[in-house]
Amino acid sequence: MPSNNKRIAKNTILLYGRMLFLMFISLFTSRIILQALGVEDYGTYQAVGGVVGLMAFINGALATGSSRFLTYELGAGDKERLKKMFSTVLSAHIILGLIIVLLGETVGLWFVTHKLIIPQGREFAALFCYHLSIISCFFTVTQVPYGASIVSHEKMDIYAYMSILDAVLKLAIVYAIYVSPFDKLITYATLFGVVGIAMMIFYRWYCVKHFEECHFKFFFDKDMLKSVLTYSGWNLFANTAIALVTQGTTVLINMFFNPGVVAARAIANQVNQAANQFINNFRTAANPQIVKMYAAKDYEGSKKLLISSTKFSYFLMLILALPIALVARPLLQLWLGQVPPYSVIFLQITIATSLFQVFDSSFYTALYAKGRIKENAMLSPTTLFVSVGAMYLSLKLGAGPTSVAWILLIAYAILGLIIKPILIIKIVNYSWKDIMSVYIPCLYVTLISVPLPCFLYLNQEQWFPNTIVRFCVITFVSVLCVGLSAWFLGIDKEMREKVIKMVKGRLHRG
Repeated sequence: MPSNNKRIAKNTILLYGRMLFLMFISLFTSRIILQALGVEDYGTYQAVGGVVGLMAFINGALATGSSRFLTYELGAGDKERLKKMFSTVLSAHIILGLIIVLLGETVGLWFVTHKLIIPQGREFAALFCYHLSIISCFFTVTQVPYGASIVSHEKMDIYAYMSILDAVLKLAIVYAIYVSPFDKLITYATLFGVVGIAMMIFYRWYCVKHFEECHFKFFFDKDMLKSVLTYSGWNLFANTAIALVTQGTTVLINMFFNPGVVAARAIANQVNQAANQFINNFRTAANPQIVKMYAAKDYEGSKKLLISSTKFSYFLMLILALPIALVARPLLQLWLGQVPPYSVIFLQITIATSLFQVFDSSFYTALYAKGRIKENAMLSPTTLFVSVGAMYLSLKLGAGPTSVAWILLIAYAILGLIIKPILIIKIVNYSWKDIMSVYIPCLYVTLISVPLPCFLYLNQEQWFPNTIVRFCVITFVSVLCVGLSAWFLGIDKEMREKVIKMVKGRLHRG
């Protein structure tokens, strides 16, 4: 356990360092791009990209199967079967890419021109972005086997170096948009597409140069393809639901409201994704240990680590979510300069949704460790399908755009508080006592830490006329309240003693 905890801590720190750099670049470029394009063009780009994303939902499911089987064949050591598997998988992805292009240039094109709300005079730019997105989507789909090969060979440093290069190139795109004499939306879409395709070409060159199996021949092995598709079947259902929730909600909003509202939703999602990356990096470091303990039949150890990591994940998210929700407007003003309508309320609801997603994602790890995901693959996507239907119905009946965010919050509350706990109790032999050992400390910490920051928020204009002072005070008090509540109420005495001992050890060595 001590060595496992050290490994988790080390991996988390490494992931955080890389993530902070990339997140800073991403948030900085988003501000400049929004200012350069304007709210309507930014929203238009997000909307047409959402249509393409909807059509490519099957790619995510096949990607999981491709990675698993290429890794398996590599481990088996049969080079001929590995070559056949790669060629079979890539052939399947080429056919899938062509199908997406066909659908995109027929059904998708009709949808964009007849159903989306595009500002007058921007039709050509929107269609240009759409066609370019279709081309990029084809490259992305056919890239999957190459990416899976890099993962299978554990060449993760390539991803690290290339992600940093990608971030630097996106900074260059920002500068190019400002100096370009051409249409800024068309310039942005073109350069963004060129960078993405260039990165994928490099990955392919690297794979062909270093991995023998990546010398492609158009080839199908029916048994191999059947195995991949069977494995990917349950993931396909789940990926469809995720695509509808992520890309589908963007398209839905643009069917009923102007691109400015789409931009507001996209901005809220980007801040939320940045916050979630902190939590995901912690879970990325902890989850392998949970699975390995379960595989070694250390069921109690696996359960204990999952319960602890779930609580820590929730406290980490709360320590971000509370101040973000309370200072949403000045935060967006500092970040973007101009704040599109609905951005603040979208961000507040979305960041609250993330608190429920912590339970949904963390409890899933227990099912993954058990190797039993069928029930979850039916219930979770079904819940999301129903929520998307409810979104469409609410908008059709005249509800405001924020109804989409509220319905999604309810869906994830059901998943995190009801469906996932029932599944891990029935399938992985957890008990309600185990579940309550997560929920009760999280509830206590939330109830204790929220009132004072909210009180300051309600009286902020009276007590803190200066916006910057208001922002700093509310953020500091929120973080302090959550931190103290989590320390005294969220974790037990044994864990506090371990943390104190670890800190003293670090200080003594320093």
